[in-house]
Amino acid sequence: MKTLIVYAHPESKSLNGSLKDLAVSTLRTAGHEVRVSDLYAMNWKAVVDRTDHEPDASGRLKVALDSGRAFDAGTLTPDVLAEQEKLRWADTVIFQFPLWWFTMPAILKGWVDRVFSFHFAYGVGEYSDTRFGDRFGEGTLAGRKALLSVTAGGSEPHYSDRGINGPIEDLLFPIQHGILYYPGMQVLPPFVLYGADRLTDEDYPDIAKAWTQRLLTLESTEPIAFRQQNSGDYEIPSLRLKEGLEPSGRTSFGLHLRD
Repeated sequence: MKTLIVYAHPESKSLNGSLKDLAVSTLRTAGHEVRVSDLYAMNWKAVVDRTDHEPDASGRLKVALDSGRAFDAGTLTPDVLAEQEKLRWADTVIFQFPLWWFTMPAILKGWVDRVFSFHFAYGVGEYSDTRFGDRFGEGTLAGRKALLSVTAGGSEPHYSDRGINGPIEDLLFPIQHGILYYPGMQVLPPFVLYGADRLTDEDYPDIAKAWTQRLLTLESTEPIAFRQQNSGDYEIPSLRLKEGLEPSGRTSFGLHLRD
């Protein structure tokens, strides 16, 4: 198995740094190939601007269209091209990051904004009366698995069905469904550590054991059962779930999970 770890934390000695290092050593010991994109160490440019798409940028910058032109012409910046190559190489992509203000750090969002360019991660496939492009279960990254490894400051009840922060599944839905499943990746259930700011050195052996177990079962873990867009569950082109397919007791994001 070939695994890309996209790591977003500014402190190498942090819990996130330890989890990243453990993932590298565990997977390599198990015989897997591993590459790491350490975004802070790379001084990753997190902001999309005209320099990303020269010389193909239009007079008035249109990020989607201009990124597609640059992708087609092979003129995206070298840092973006390198990350796209890593994604093509990988069988599995692990995203290691802290949950900051209910989402990923800005540097990681900037990685997504720049690397997931038009014609690479979206805007592909057939658009017709029966299909609305290759997305949500299909696309250029189909055949790959993705896993979020996330640390959260709040305790686990804060992220429960009645917790004040909202269910962790809902908070991660825009990332897991909207960013990773959209271009076709199969998304594995996340590895979440709660109360990260209050964990001690004495807690780490149990954490390391649990993380190691997840890593060694990546290939056998069933992905989250998101509905595939072009499976017949959605009306085309409105992309609304068809009447009668609502799972009992599920609303909102939960509608987009198969039974």
